[in-house]
Amino acid sequence: MQQRYVVPGGRRGSVIGDRELDVLGRLVSSDAPLSAGGWREAFEQAFARHVGARHALSVTSGTVALEIAIRLLDLAPGDEVVVTPQTFQASIQPLLDLDVTVRFCDIDPLTLNMDPAALEPLITDRTRAVILVHYGGCPADMDAVMALTRPRGITVIEDSAHALGATYHGRRPGALADIATFSFHSTKNITSLGEGGMITLDRDDWAERVRRHRDNAVDGLYVEHGTDAAEAPAALPWMMFADEIYDRACTGIRNAGTNATMSEAAAAVGLAQLDRLDELVARRRLIARRLDEVLAAFPGTRPVSAPEGVGHAYHLYTFLVRDRDTRDALLRELDARGVEAQLRYFPLHLTPEWRFRGHGPGECPVAERLWFEQHMNLPCHPGLTDSQVDHLVDALTAALTAVTAVTGTAANLRGGTAAAV
Repeated sequence: MQQRYVVPGGRRGSVIGDRELDVLGRLVSSDAPLSAGGWREAFEQAFARHVGARHALSVTSGTVALEIAIRLLDLAPGDEVVVTPQTFQASIQPLLDLDVTVRFCDIDPLTLNMDPAALEPLITDRTRAVILVHYGGCPADMDAVMALTRPRGITVIEDSAHALGATYHGRRPGALADIATFSFHSTKNITSLGEGGMITLDRDDWAERVRRHRDNAVDGLYVEHGTDAAEAPAALPWMMFADEIYDRACTGIRNAGTNATMSEAAAAVGLAQLDRLDELVARRRLIARRLDEVLAAFPGTRPVSAPEGVGHAYHLYTFLVRDRDTRDALLRELDARGVEAQLRYFPLHLTPEWRFRGHGPGECPVAERLWFEQHMNLPCHPGLTDSQVDHLVDALTAALTAVTAVTGTAANLRGGTAAAV
């Protein structure tokens, strides 16, 4: 049986080593709290410094981070939000709960990120937000996006789940827009014990709302008022609620809040992983370079690479081929050689839920054509051993050779020619 390209024990891109095991051992053998303690605070502070944001607030998953970020928008019926179709469903799923108009923006065929040229016609006087993704770890064209949105007062959320370790003209995803979210799922560039998320932003008032929402408090509107001291019970300093209950009144409720507290164990591992980020991303880039070298010998293929001045984090390694027959034949050849190729992600506007909301074929023609005809992903993560990478490179070379022998020399897709879109 052919060897499959998965890390022993499961499909995960993260690598847990001695450093992570050491911090876990120190935590559980101490008398420190296992929730909302010093490790979480240290992780958040280090993360904020890393991305260059004023605030970093941890939560239990990337999905929860997105849910809370969207709640900060205070969207009302009739508001409009522009989103990308080229992402995992969690990026925009919270919008299904809201009575808002969602507009899908087509993608740039070279990066698979939201295309600013397609974004501009979708903006109306009802547009309140744009939610984009740094697909695969390649940052979107943020200068162009922000130039369109900032003068109009439109909030931009950057889903940076793929992009930790990427760079954008000297800056980092997480501080390129108004709000950013990250995922620390076990497949991501760092992990916090399998699940975890982070929200980064600069606004102090939003940061306070995030804290209240994740810490089982109400995200409400309050006014201070005087209290008759006789009404308040005698309280010791550590007792909860005395000030909140007796010294202020609630004038409105935005959201009820929930418990989305990252555990101390998760935060400790996350901090250790953040310290190793350069090493982990360097490994991804090394694997990507080797795959690029293979594709360079076959002119009918094109890797999805970062533009000049942009550093790709390679959460995903994506490339394009000339047409659907070639793609399907290549998938079969790779599978026969034990390579687990993927197609990420199915265009969201064509899923049953978004069809129910009125979306359908033809809305994002570039995204549709690339996914159905040309798009492929290959394994690319630090959990791959050197021998697995060697075998992956050999298998890709053999599969492309076999497909080329059957289909003939493909048209060159480099440089954004018509075949690539």
